[in-house]
Amino acid sequence: MCRVAQPHPGKKIPATAQSGMTRLRRAVFPALCAGLLLLSGCSFLRPATVPLSTVKAQASCSTKTDTLLVFLPGASSAIDEFVREGFVQEVRERRIAVDIVMADAHIAYYNNRSVTDRLEADVLAPARTAGYRAIWLVGISVGGFGAMIHEEQMPGGITGIVALAPYLGERELSREIAAAGGLLAWQAPAGPLPLEQMETRLWRWLQAQARLPSGSRSPALYLAYGTEDRFAASHRLLAAALPPQRVFTTPGGHDWAPWRRLWQQMLAVLPLPVCP
Repeated sequence: MCRVAQPHPGKKIPATAQSGMTRLRRAVFPALCAGLLLLSGCSFLRPATVPLSTVKAQASCSTKTDTLLVFLPGASSAIDEFVREGFVQEVRERRIAVDIVMADAHIAYYNNRSVTDRLEADVLAPARTAGYRAIWLVGISVGGFGAMIHEEQMPGGITGIVALAPYLGERELSREIAAAGGLLAWQAPAGPLPLEQMETRLWRWLQAQARLPSGSRSPALYLAYGTEDRFAASHRLLAAALPPQRVFTTPGGHDWAPWRRLWQQMLAVLPLPVCP
């Protein structure tokens, strides 16, 4: 049986937030428990601690950099997997002039809807204070979802998003958008939408970004996914509305092997500085 993490002990959740968490559980957790993400099990027992735990890796350059990559893991992934699976090493071997922060934004932060606030307060705001002028969010699966909803809720604070096999919401919503003729043709709901409709808000934000002239789209959004990924139908829906040079695919499903290949492809073209 799937067990989900509870909110941080002692933190009272308002009734309005409870309804949003119910929707998020209904939308996200069945996919996780079906083995669509990183682990075969489904035990999300780690608490959402404050502040958000992070691990930093310095750039391989001898000079200081003003660019930061923030890695956001999948739902039940540990942040040391970014090291184990070679993501950090690829950056260093290519002598890309970026520092890296791996943020332990696991599923409990989505469960209690604190992921956006914690990411901003514990990672991004301190990074700006420290002098980073360019900040990229690199999110895998639910981490990609987290990267994009952060920008939807707190726009203008980051330079780019790399969404690797991102979770994009319930299939019913994707099918609705596809039936309308695609993301650009879909009639997104107007006016304010509550947080419990975050998936709809995300697609509406993606549509607004796709409709902007290519030179004015901010943050830069890059999408990558395996062609056999179980979320690939939603990925293709988004890919059709993005510039082709910002979409990357490889054979494979929702797992590290295709993600490693995609990361290697993307590092070759992402507009990131290199060491002198």
